[in-house]
Amino acid sequence: MQNNHKTIQEPARHLACLLETDIAVVGGGTTGPMAALAAARQGKKVVLIERFGSLGGNMTLGLNTKPSGVLSGGIPLEIWNLARSVGGVGADYVATTKIKDVKIASPCDPEIMKMLLTRLLHEAGVRVLFETVVSAPVMEGNAVSGVIIESKGGRQYIAAKVVIDCSADADIAASAGAPYILGDGDAHAVQPVSMYYTLANVDVKRLADWARQNPQEVPARSIPEDDKDLDYGLWLTGFNNLIKAYQEEKGIALQRENITLKTANGVLYVNATRVLGVDGLSPLEMSDAMLEIYRQIEAYTAFLIEKVPGFENAHIGQIAPVIGVRETRHITGEYTLTGKDVVDCTTFEDSIGADNCAMDVHEVKGADVDFQGLGPYEIPYRTLVPLQVEQLLVAGRCISADHIAHGRTRNMPACMATGQAAGVAAAVAIDTDNSVRNVDVKRVQEILRSMEMPLKAKEIA
Repeated sequence: MQNNHKTIQEPARHLACLLETDIAVVGGGTTGPMAALAAARQGKKVVLIERFGSLGGNMTLGLNTKPSGVLSGGIPLEIWNLARSVGGVGADYVATTKIKDVKIASPCDPEIMKMLLTRLLHEAGVRVLFETVVSAPVMEGNAVSGVIIESKGGRQYIAAKVVIDCSADADIAASAGAPYILGDGDAHAVQPVSMYYTLANVDVKRLADWARQNPQEVPARSIPEDDKDLDYGLWLTGFNNLIKAYQEEKGIALQRENITLKTANGVLYVNATRVLGVDGLSPLEMSDAMLEIYRQIEAYTAFLIEKVPGFENAHIGQIAPVIGVRETRHITGEYTLTGKDVVDCTTFEDSIGADNCAMDVHEVKGADVDFQGLGPYEIPYRTLVPLQVEQLLVAGRCISADHIAHGRTRNMPACMATGQAAGVAAAVAIDTDNSVRNVDVKRVQEILRSMEMPLKAKEIA
């Protein structure tokens, strides 16, 4: 029969089991390594599956490097302190924002962090599969019992007692039938995508001196008093007036009202691009966004060289190979964290981590970036447990949180905290022969506290 090219029928086939494990962690970005380490340190056999050839995701491969808040304890703080001991992280600093000052963990050197994460997982006994894509869950009724993978070795599957979805987009949860919303839920509006890049040959001291003398141009900032701290300690957000004047002068339209510059190990990182209305789940829209981002990188680089002191001899050093996606799916979990919860600092009996990330919202229709220092808040375990699917936990930016709460929970410290908690909970569930939905949360909390992870907002200074 002639194929109309609308759909095709795939033939059924038998898949070989590559590995059997206690816990399969899907995604080796910012969240997945925390889940894998936490579970492995509880004595569980863990496989971590990552589609790229390095760990850290947006933190490393995406050149983001910087948590938008403090790392309060547990494995995340352990890793940051370890990186600091080898020169891969600087001193934490306090940044001025619109509402109040906020303490921010120092950026990391992305290449040092890639190697550090890989070594820690190997030492903990985690089996890492690089260059491997997870394409679907293996289901037994409504319970996940493993994942189907694809690699140069073909299509295979991994059997697991618990799966932790750290894909950032809730790929496994959605495929397993868990309910979710996209973006704001009603109009499916999502925060815009962007891409980091670096500029080489920047006179960072000249830039810092100019910023000190022109605070009106960089209202959100952290400028170290001692120039020796500039390698990791410079963070500047603003340039609004200069950008507006530049557009009028050149007759062009740039896409952001402000930009952010920061240093990590002496390298100047630029967060300037923006593409609105991109469905991060669409290969067509993501590909088109990539083309637009390259155009914007050229334009913003020209702006910085022409208008901002310190960039006179600068040139592009590195462009992230992946787009930074801020928002796609939010699972519908046993509890949905709300914007009111993260602003009013609602307390929860089942809290698995207290977080102090800034509120970092990029408006879906485009506007000045809303980066606000707020008080600490708590993340309940129930936000990690999707409805309608068993033996699956979700961690990272796709947990059960609404569009406003996502302005805090999508940041690295929160993603790390939920990954760590998911790993512990999966291990406890296996130890007690229980489901992850009905796990002994108090036992999970006891273990997290033994890891020196604060669970209550009042525990964070």
